[in-house]
Amino acid sequence: MKQMSRQEKYELALLQLDALLGESGNALSNLANTSALLSQVLVDQVFVGFYLFDGEKLVLGPFQGGVSCVNIALGKGVCGESASQKKTIIVDDVSKHQNYIACDAAARSEIVIPLVKAGKLIGVLDLDASKVNGYDEIDRAFLEQSCQVLIDKTNWYFNQFSIEAKDEK
Repeated sequence: MKQMSRQEKYELALLQLDALLGESGNALSNLANTSALLSQVLVDQVFVGFYLFDGEKLVLGPFQGGVSCVNIALGKGVCGESASQKKTIIVDDVSKHQNYIACDAAARSEIVIPLVKAGKLIGVLDLDASKVNGYDEIDRAFLEQSCQVLIDKTNWYFNQFSIEAKDEK
């Protein structure tokens, strides 16, 4: 049996993502499933996850990997740069990137893709690889297409609710 090329694997993953996200449109479910699928498809990942824009800063959302930074200011770190510029950023070697925020010592390279709908920032997709030069233009194209599928298939309304603890007597 012929082994699939990376491009063929990515094309299949895009079809799977499109079908997977077609069920409910729920933002939390779609973010979680997207991070899980991407973590399975891409090799050498130490972190695959989302940071969501709350109107002021990026806040950690669904992810695969070890613990991570919770809040990131716009312009700070690769995620903050990507969000403020609304463009994909690839860092081949994080140890040489002046504005890098170290959340995991195992990360050697990073790619961040902004999530933008109708000109408005939703957040970013952040991936960290365990090797230098972990991402190239093929990865960029696949990840940008994946983000577009996610943006198109998701209802970006987050239901805000609160639960108040009541004293039991």
